[in-house]
Amino acid sequence: MTTQHRLWPLPGWATDPAARAVIAALSIPGFDPRFVGGCVRNALLGLDAADVDIATPLRPEAVMVALRNAGLGVIPTGLQHGTVTARSGGRSFEVTTLRVDVETDGRHAIVEFTADWQADAARRDFTMNALSADPEGVVHDYFGGVADALAGRVRFVGDPAQRIAEDALRILRFFRFHAHYGQGEPDPPALAACTAAAAGLDRLSGERVQAELLKLLAAPDPVPVWREMAAADIAWRVIGEDGDIARLQGLLRVAPDSDPLLRLAALLRGDAAAVAARLKLSNDERDRLVGLRESVLDNAPDEAGVRLLLYRHGR
Repeated sequence: MTTQHRLWPLPGWATDPAARAVIAALSIPGFDPRFVGGCVRNALLGLDAADVDIATPLRPEAVMVALRNAGLGVIPTGLQHGTVTARSGGRSFEVTTLRVDVETDGRHAIVEFTADWQADAARRDFTMNALSADPEGVVHDYFGGVADALAGRVRFVGDPAQRIAEDALRILRFFRFHAHYGQGEPDPPALAACTAAAAGLDRLSGERVQAELLKLLAAPDPVPVWREMAAADIAWRVIGEDGDIARLQGLLRVAPDSDPLLRLAALLRGDAAAVAARLKLSNDERDRLVGLRESVLDNAPDEAGVRLLLYRHGR
């Protein structure tokens, strides 16, 4: 069942001439495009959107022709997955053909293209990410994502275990999204499914784990979610230990704007170089993490120590 909600007034990204040019290029009768994902979710919550993504029933080849005919730039980012990057007004917009998964292995998916908006929404991870909005601001909601977003419920689309089996990274995404958008306790069925499938994290590349971990630690207060991860035996699969939560809290008290790598250093008790290798950090990031870790260990058991750390390394 579809429910509808209206974004009004339209958010700035929806009226931006660069975005409207892409929408106009793709607005072929019977193949109307929509804004999708995070920009729609954030608009509902009164938040800015870092990226503006667009979906369309047009196949990738037709998308490229339509964009070029409109004089817009085209980058064939990932044609096998239906993704084309449109360049308009000096900005990039990811345009993806509606799709369904036909085969998954916990890390990658083979997709088929479709013209069914609900089928495309059904393959997304969380209900709040399965929203789409037409150019007039009408939000199409197939799985209760509007209510979940407004209530701070991070809930999987469909069966949580099945969603995680399709891609184990969704375990970390669940905790990351709860840290940024959740309110109260995590969704019990989702938490249970993440706990049961935690071993799947071991098969993921360090780069993918790193990206989710640092985004999670960038939340205003990642401590409650990190506690849940430690209790579910997930934290140690990511950094090899549960982490020093008290020290992270101390850092957040005196430096609420601290960056994710500094927060990671505050969490670590063990071998920072090994964690850097696991997460495939760059050489500069590795050296900074190791240096911070040594300073944190020696000088930051309390708030005064954290202040000394900030003095030595900067906020």
